[in-house]
Amino acid sequence: MQQQLIIKFYRPSLADEAFLATLEAELKAALGDAIESEGFDVSAKEINLFLLAADPKQAFRKAKDVIERLGVDRGLSAACRLVGGAKFTPLWPPRATRKFTLP
Repeated sequence: MQQQLIIKFYRPSLADEAFLATLEAELKAALGDAIESEGFDVSAKEINLFLLAADPKQAFRKAKDVIERLGVDRGLSAACRLVGGAKFTPLWPPRATRKFTLP
């Protein structure tokens, strides 16, 4: 069963969005066929990266290593949901008190 992994970058923590192409390539190299990119949603406040993954928790653990290596891990949050679903399961930060939402 495919699930959607959403990785959210808060814009105030980023210098610019030039890292997106590099990030997508690095994630594909690190995760291979474990993920399928569905693209980005860019707004004034946040950037959301959408990935399909059979195991979103494991995919996020590997993705987080890539994100940290690229230095864009400040202001990061992540969640997963069934494809087309409305209920999010938060993955990062641990024990998040804020509800994960999309614009």
